Parts: sequence; structure tokens; C-alpha cells
Amino acid sequence: MKIIRLESIDSTNNFLKRDEGDGDVIAVAKTQTGGRGTKGRKFISDSGGLYLSVRRNYCNFPAERAFEIMVNACVAVCKTVEHFGAKPVVKWSNDILCSGKKICGTLIENTLSGGQILSSVVGIGLNVCNVLPDELKSIATTLYEQTGKSITVPEVEKVLIKNLQKEFSVQDYKSYINWFGAEVKLKFNESEANAVALDVDETGRLVCNIGGAITAVSSAEVSLRF
Repeated sequence: MKIIRLESIDSTNNFLKRDEGDGDVIAVAKTQTGGRGTKGRKFISDSGGLYLSVRRNYCNFPAERAFEIMVNACVAVCKTVEHFGAKPVVKWSNDILCSGKKICGTLIENTLSGGQILSSVVGIGLNVCNVLPDELKSIATTLYEQTGKSITVPEVEKVLIKNLQKEFSVQDYKSYINWFGAEVKLKFNESEANAVALDVDETGRLVCNIGGAITAVSSAEVSLRF
């Protein structure tokens, strides 16, 4: 797979969405000036982190299988983090935590037509040895903090790219969830609900017990209590 290396860019996702080249491609930047997380949040992208996006083109890929893209990205990150000695946990649906703090976020942007996914851009921001701003130290962490090892970004990149070229299952994804059976708080656009998390189904919905009713939630923010 072709790899494009960038010193600094607004975001690797944006770069690949603008790029008109053919074929699958990876873009890696040392820093991002406009890194984005889910719900349009800013993603701090200072030197020492791994900021990488993968663009893939598809043929006959139904939109209802979109969760497979997230599964492969999240598990690839978890396998990578494990490789270096940290213990990852998936926070539904697409964040990776270590010791209850965020170590990696993913942002997936699909292009669809006629119920088919034509292409996807998967952005990954993984904290390696970057210095976290004071306001994030209570909620974010790095591979260095988790392992005490002097791990370089190129080392992590090599392992992650290798893992990104593998295929994983929903069961693989769920193996990194240790909070089934626990109470979580679901945050919707204009409301909140306490629930017991039970499972993640094949389409990526979080199956919960909300007030005695079993409900499959497709869109919410989950607050975990560790």
C-alpha cells in the first residue's frame, strides 16, 4: 500500500479526502493543525503522536456492513498497543482506553452511493510519547506513560500498518470490552439515560438494559465508570 509522509497538515483525513490519486493509500503526518475527533471535536496532534489515515476503495460493500471498518481499525490499534505492553479497552464505539484514559481515537468517514460504501477514510490518532496538555492529563494517556518504555513513533507506525492490513471479527472487537454487565451513562443529543451494557451486535449497536427494557442503541456517547 502506498504511504504518503507529511511534516504537518490540517488533518490526514482531510488530506486523503482531497487527494485524487487512485488506489488504497496511507497518509502519515508528524503533526496536525486541525485534527478532528468524533462530533467535530478538536484532536490535539502535537509531535510525538502517530497521526495516520488509510483510504480504501470498495466494490460491492453494502452500507449495512460499515461496522466492519470500525472493527478492523479498533482491533488493529488494540493489537498494536498490546504489542508494546499496554492493556487496551474499547470504549464504544471507537475510542481506545488504557487505565481508564484515552490513548487513541479513530474517525471514520465513508463515501456512499446507492446503499454501497464506495470508499472509506479511517483516521487514527495514537498517543505515543507526545506531551499531553495539562487540561488533558486526567482523561488522556500515552504509550510511554502506560509502559515506561522509550517507544518511537516509527516503531509504532510499523506495527500498526501491519495490523491494519489484517481482518478482524466483531468477536475480536468485543474481546477488548471489559465493561459488559456494568452500569454506563448514555448521552444523547438532548438527554441522558443510565443503562446496563450487555453486548455489541453485528451491526455495531450497543445492546443495553434501560429501565428494564432491552434496547439496541446506534448513536450515543458512553460514559464509563472505572
